[in-house]
Amino acid sequence: MTRMILDVLLDAAGDCLKDLPFLFIAFLLLEALEHHASGRMNRMLAKAGRFGPLAGALLGCVPQCGFSIMASDFYAGGVITMGTLLSVYLATSDEALVILLSGGTGAGVIGRLLLTKILIGVTAGFLVQAAETLWKRRHPSREKEIGDLCRSCGCHEEENGILKPALHHTGEVLLFLFLFTFALNLLMELIGMENLSRILLADSVFQPVMAALIGLIPNCAASVILTQLYVDGVISFGSAVAGLCSAAGLGLIVLFRVNEDKKEDIRITVLLLGIAILSGVLIQAAVG
Repeated sequence: MTRMILDVLLDAAGDCLKDLPFLFIAFLLLEALEHHASGRMNRMLAKAGRFGPLAGALLGCVPQCGFSIMASDFYAGGVITMGTLLSVYLATSDEALVILLSGGTGAGVIGRLLLTKILIGVTAGFLVQAAETLWKRRHPSREKEIGDLCRSCGCHEEENGILKPALHHTGEVLLFLFLFTFALNLLMELIGMENLSRILLADSVFQPVMAALIGLIPNCAASVILTQLYVDGVISFGSAVAGLCSAAGLGLIVLFRVNEDKKEDIRITVLLLGIAILSGVLIQAAVG
């Protein structure tokens, strides 16, 4: 038992250290934007923001989960729209694809999954962004600002520059991620993620729904298992897509930590899950 806890601690520390550069860069960029270019940035986003979902989906498909973390920070700071955030989440890939490629899984299989996720991310992102624009026109409210990340922490003083606040937020979120990742990894070790997955996915009628729920678990092990189950023929392509679309890595955890509006965080999570399930069901009905 002691050995297992130690292994889980080391795994959690390793996972968090891999995300450290992305967290720090995201917060450093946000601080630099607020201090030196907030006005220009807002004008640029007003003109170019409508193309965000396309860029978000293309960036999100890179095999790692750092972009979903950065996207969560940027959304909380008002840099990107909800549509762009969801496009990143839906297209986000992680180390699972790299592992499968290195294990001899055909590039065609991986490419098919990635292309489908990108198309879903782009389509859903633009639709959500359009709906978001219409809603804001009818229900005007205060726009998010980069400074929102610092309203309650007391680190945002002019003399602090950009490095101190960036380090403060990075350390705070990193600790939160470590504690959450440790607890989740320990639970998965005790229960057994693969056994749980096989039991939940036994009924093919509900495969896309259950796969999406498993994919929502913020840990790359879920996407590794879902992809492997698809390659082994245990689950359908539609179920694999549903699970991998809802698998936003640690992005959702960071969103709940840095975005003050928790009702909005829940809506984003429900939207992500709903889009993943709907996509999986439609694909399964079309191609199996």
